[in-house]
Amino acid sequence: MALVEVKVPQLSESVAEATLLQWKKKVGEAVAADEILIEVETDKVVLEVPAPSAGVIVEITQADGATVVADQLIAKIDTEATAGAAAPVPAAAAPAPAAAAPTPAAAAPAAAVSNAMPAAAKLIAEGATTPATGTGRDGRVTKGDVIAAGKAPAPAAAPSSIPAPKTGAALPVVAPPLGPDAGLEGRPEQRVPMSRLRARIAERLLQSQASNAILTTFNEVNMAPVMALRKKYQEQFEKEHGVKLGFMSFFVKAAVHALKKYPVLNASVDGTDIVYHGYFDIGIAVGSPRGLVVPIIRNADQLTFAEIEKKIAEFGQKAKDGKLSLEELTGGTFSISNGGTFGSMLSTPIINPPQSAILGVHATKDRAVVENGQVVVRPMNYLAMSYDHRIIDGREAVLGLVAMKDALEDPSRLLFGI
Repeated sequence: MALVEVKVPQLSESVAEATLLQWKKKVGEAVAADEILIEVETDKVVLEVPAPSAGVIVEITQADGATVVADQLIAKIDTEATAGAAAPVPAAAAPAPAAAAPTPAAAAPAAAVSNAMPAAAKLIAEGATTPATGTGRDGRVTKGDVIAAGKAPAPAAAPSSIPAPKTGAALPVVAPPLGPDAGLEGRPEQRVPMSRLRARIAERLLQSQASNAILTTFNEVNMAPVMALRKKYQEQFEKEHGVKLGFMSFFVKAAVHALKKYPVLNASVDGTDIVYHGYFDIGIAVGSPRGLVVPIIRNADQLTFAEIEKKIAEFGQKAKDGKLSLEELTGGTFSISNGGTFGSMLSTPIINPPQSAILGVHATKDRAVVENGQVVVRPMNYLAMSYDHRIIDGREAVLGLVAMKDALEDPSRLLFGI
């Protein structure tokens, strides 16, 4: 036997522990070298754990959902075993007495109970019919599944404290006791723990609101010039660069344009100091199956429109696949959140610490506006910028947002830096 250990990969300095998600292989199954065995979730990213060599998994020391630390042993692979072979028993170990094989009737409920929500498991233990499949997350059996399968035992009636009536007297009408589940039959609930990322998001948002003096200023922008420019060059841009010309590159460029004019918007607070950053790392809020993540476009001021669009497309795909690295999610001097892609009309975004400002972009809609005394229809977008009032005064915040508005309504300003 030649055993190879599978360990948790190195985590970043700021991450103390992680959670194992779901094993892709079982004990006794063959694995190829570099085949992904399991994913490890930290509060920032999901890391893949590959097989260090080919062989057969002979032991899994940590189950799904276990909390682990860097370099912790989680499995062992026998590089000389064949698939399906029983794991060898150490010589010093005494053989355990054989357990009676469960009957098929008993095995099915046991399997269902192991994969059932607490309320469902209780009903099954009381004699309810075991559902063939579960409709909950990861196939878990819910209370509603058990009820739908039928034969769920009726709840026992609570003893009544009303004295028995005299012979021949009319029986009193007694209402059934109102327990926590009264009237909720057929309305299943499911309780799942927060993922590490979701818990971290919640922690950071609360931290931001507790530690920053957040204020939001609004403005509206006529998107017609950007839309006309985009329409004119979209086809040629895509042929030349292999990526579509979206709106986000314009918002990134407009934000950098304003941050250069008002550097405090690009600054951060460190104790009693204000740190002015001489670079422009723009965070782009991206939705993913695991939650909201904010990958960083480094040195956005030095990138072309095409390079920005390629970065955004790359981040979007990586977020979808859970492949964003710690480096891509670390840092940032200013963020942009585009709720407009989901139809948001207006919002007050929360600052992403330790940054001091964030731009919220919303859906562009045709609206009636007044130009030169005439009511006209224009594609308008409401911009919202939340900022830390501890270091950013209203003047800088308002003028910074106006600078973004001016750049979007006259994109040629981005070419000449005016």
